[in-house]
Amino acid sequence: MTRRVVVVGGGIAGLAAAHRLLREPGVEVRVLEAGAAPGGALATERVDGCLLERGPDCWLATKPAGIELCRALGLEAALIGTVPENRKSFVVHRGRLHPVPEGFYLMAPGSLRTLARSGLFSWCGRFRMAMDLLIPARRGGGDESLAAFVRRRLGREALERLAQPMIAGITTADPEMLSMSASMPQFLEMEREHGSLIRAMSRRKPAAGTSGPRYGMFASLAGGMGQLVDALSGALGESLRCGTRATVARRDGGGWTVGTGAGEVAADALIVALPAPAASRLLAAEHPALAERLAAIRFASVVTAHLAWREADAPLPAAMGFVVPAVEDRTTVAASFTSRKFPGRAPAGISLIRVFAGGALRPGVAALPDDALLDGLRGDLRDLLGIGAAPLFARVNRHAEAMPQYDVGHLARVAEIERLAAERPGLALAGASYRGVGMPDCVAGGIAAAEQILASPPA
Repeated sequence: MTRRVVVVGGGIAGLAAAHRLLREPGVEVRVLEAGAAPGGALATERVDGCLLERGPDCWLATKPAGIELCRALGLEAALIGTVPENRKSFVVHRGRLHPVPEGFYLMAPGSLRTLARSGLFSWCGRFRMAMDLLIPARRGGGDESLAAFVRRRLGREALERLAQPMIAGITTADPEMLSMSASMPQFLEMEREHGSLIRAMSRRKPAAGTSGPRYGMFASLAGGMGQLVDALSGALGESLRCGTRATVARRDGGGWTVGTGAGEVAADALIVALPAPAASRLLAAEHPALAERLAAIRFASVVTAHLAWREADAPLPAAMGFVVPAVEDRTTVAASFTSRKFPGRAPAGISLIRVFAGGALRPGVAALPDDALLDGLRGDLRDLLGIGAAPLFARVNRHAEAMPQYDVGHLARVAEIERLAAERPGLALAGASYRGVGMPDCVAGGIAAAEQILASPPA
């Protein structure tokens, strides 16, 4: 007997869920995507020979789900890593670019030697960070914010000058509210196992099964992130329905009925792969308590801008980019030297930069008109990189309420959401709102949702 599953949401989590379901005999899948094209934030375009990413331009290669999906889709030959000679970054301090200290992993120093050599911190700041070796591990006490964790182990300078900007470049979050257990559990594990981040880093070895030096820490595709979306869309074929907005979902007998502008769709099971606020609206009539918990997850808005210059007008250092601490009070949160980061992203002789703005700490910046935003970003690039020439082109992409904020207590809230969702047979949730915002996390969550449905008894 055929089992019908509806996936609401054609972002990467929904596409990965549908791809997993279609590998199972006897399963019929329909993916309902409100937009004109699938992929959500993952989209790639070319302008004057430059490859521009609307959303993320890469993923953590140490998380296997992304690379495994690419291999399953026949994209292994298209996998690329960052340019080896450019695998370093900068952080802004007092209006100047400083190299991120060698041996640091996000906020944790690799050894006392690398800490002593860093010019980013004062001698008092370095001494305070070295105290990590003597501070006992925290026992119990529940979840903790990233800011509280870093101040406790490494001190205020480490938080303001390195941890906050590095983490903001990933999560766009306020460190005073960001949950350590939900966003950076690896550092909690270091503290538990070794009693010290410095001690843990000095003993750190690559995890088994990671990608190794082929990709470095980050991987992408030669044709951009949109290449993954195109491959998934091709594999799904007629199962994917774009331009179809789901407005309501309700239990109907032993199955589900999903209402759309084009009529109702019946299914035996339902995977909701939407951002939490949209999932809340979809399920509000069917499960008010679940909808209330979903709506409580906060989101932040971000803006990205691509700018291109002749290389003679904008020579870039041999690096992947820079991050900007909030205490620097600039428009820019981070910048990626796209033409240096991955091969084939811009024609020879062109410097391509992608700049990030907004986020939880600078919500007003994300609301600026394009002209005012670009003026601020170009002012930062002039001050920090000496780029005074007008760009060949500038493209702005806005992502309103796009980044889920994993506030302290997030995992407990997600556990409650999952408990409430389990009260409705044949319902699973997936997406960046729950257990990771990166592409591999969303892929893994989509696959987990599909397997949850497959493991549940048929209606």
